[in-house]
This record gives sequence, C-alpha cells and structure tokens, in this order.
Amino acid sequence: MIFLIDASIYVFRAHHSQLPDMMDGDGNPVHAVFGFARFLGDLMERIRPRYIGVAFDQRLTTSYRNRIYPAYKANREPAPAGLPRQFEYCRELCRHLGLRAFVDPEFEADDIIGTLSCLMRAQGIRSAFITRDKDLAQLVRDGDLLWDFGARTQLGYRDIRREFGVAPEGFADFLALTGDTSDNIPGVPGIGPKIAGTLLRKFGSLDELYANIGRVAALGLRGGGALGERLAMHRESVFLARQLTRIVCDMPLGVSASDLRPKPPDLAALGGLYDRLGFGPLLRRQGERLAQQQTACAAAAAS
Repeated sequence: MIFLIDASIYVFRAHHSQLPDMMDGDGNPVHAVFGFARFLGDLMERIRPRYIGVAFDQRLTTSYRNRIYPAYKANREPAPAGLPRQFEYCRELCRHLGLRAFVDPEFEADDIIGTLSCLMRAQGIRSAFITRDKDLAQLVRDGDLLWDFGARTQLGYRDIRREFGVAPEGFADFLALTGDTSDNIPGVPGIGPKIAGTLLRKFGSLDELYANIGRVAALGLRGGGALGERLAMHRESVFLARQLTRIVCDMPLGVSASDLRPKPPDLAALGGLYDRLGFGPLLRRQGERLAQQQTACAAAAAS
C-alpha cells in the first residue's frame, strides 16, 4: 500500500492548533512546521510505510481551475503572514526525512495524489489517502482507504456510499450538483446531498441525468416538477463545476514505485534544519528512531 499525504491540510491544522509563539532566531513563526513534523513523524513511526508520497498545494490562484473559473476559491482568506515560509520549511523537512515531496504550480495536491494513486494502482499497489478533505473520496477504489490520521477515521470503498450517499466514482458529479462552499463552487439551488444522491443512484452520472432530464419529475422527489427545470437552467454551470471538482489523474509525473520508497533520514541535514528553527530534542530523537526504522526496513527488503 502507498500512503499519499495531503500535506497542506495538516500544515494548516498545525498552524491553528499549535501555540503561535514558537519563533526561529530571526523572529519568524515556525509553529506550523513543528506541528507538521510531529504529525509526519508519528505517522511514519506508526505505519512504517513501504511506499509514501507527500503532496503540497502551491498557490490558490495559479491552478488551471482558476483559468476556467476565476472565482474558484476566491472566498478564501490570504495565507497568514509567515505561513508560506513555513510551507517551504515543511517541504525541506520531507526531503531530509527521506520522503518524496511534490508540488506543482498548475495542479493541486489532490491532482498529484490522484495521479500517483492511478500510477500505483496500475502496478497493483493500493492507496491510503491521508487527508481531512472529503473531495479525495472520489479516488477510493476497492482496497483503498480514506484516512484522517488525526481523527483516526478510516473509510473504505463501501463506507463512502454509506457516509455520503454516493459511490466514489460519482463523487465529483455529486459535488457538482450540491456545490462546494469551501472551494466557492455553486451548485444547483435547492439540491442538497440527499436529492443529489438520489438522482445519481437513479441515473448513474450527470451525463445520464441530463440525457433523461424529462424523467426527473416522475421520481416523486419534493419539488420534482420544478427540479427538472432548475437542473436544465443550471446545466452549463453544473458541467463547469464537474470540471472543477473532478480530480486529475493523468498529470505528467515520471515516477515509479521505487521512487516512492522512503529513504533513511539525513540526520545531519535534519539537525541543521532544527537548529535554524530552534527546535529541541523531541523531534531529533524521533528522527533518530525513524533512521533506525528505515535502515532496518531497507535491510529486511534486501535480504
């Protein structure tokens, strides 16, 4: 199994949950780096991954989604002062821990994760998506996991339908109908999760729904007569929304499974980073344990 980490979410979580008075020698905040380092180290110690990839978002305004829909994520506040610098430190941290970190100006972390999962699936390797974002549910296939490590919540393929009322393959269509307020994507007025799930279970996809839109009134849904009219009225925006909500799975990433094996941490480089950030012995000891763990795993794999 490959563990694919939606890193930006956990950096933001650390930013909001750690005490903000942690500073480096120049007075720059580093609390998000510390919290992310704890999260990543705890995850590595617990799961001892054979394969792992860490995906970061770069900017909110440079992805291809902003070109086709300028209002995409326009409702989000700018990153707090100092946080972009902490993201750079987090990517450096990954490298020193022996992990492959990915970031792209055109695509989001979700797209990187989707592409990596499809590349690994083609080699018979299942995926665990480490995230707090429900959007990644669309990537889950049989044997995969959607796992919020902080909350210890794990959802498999069948759990997705029970949790959201729609199968993973239909999740982008589901979001296109309901909208996604976190990404500033409007849905069809009056269509919430329950009606969207019913429509997709009945018709299977947005394409089939709109090909048979005259049958919507016969489903007996509340406001069914007007529902078909509203769907027709918002057809263009719904299919645009699906372009935005659908995760790209064919980015040009030239990586193989061997590229995603964790390497032993570079303790000298890691110590240098922690010196610059003013971190104490806690993370250093964890780095030493991870180095021993990875060395043992590498020896076992070679034997």
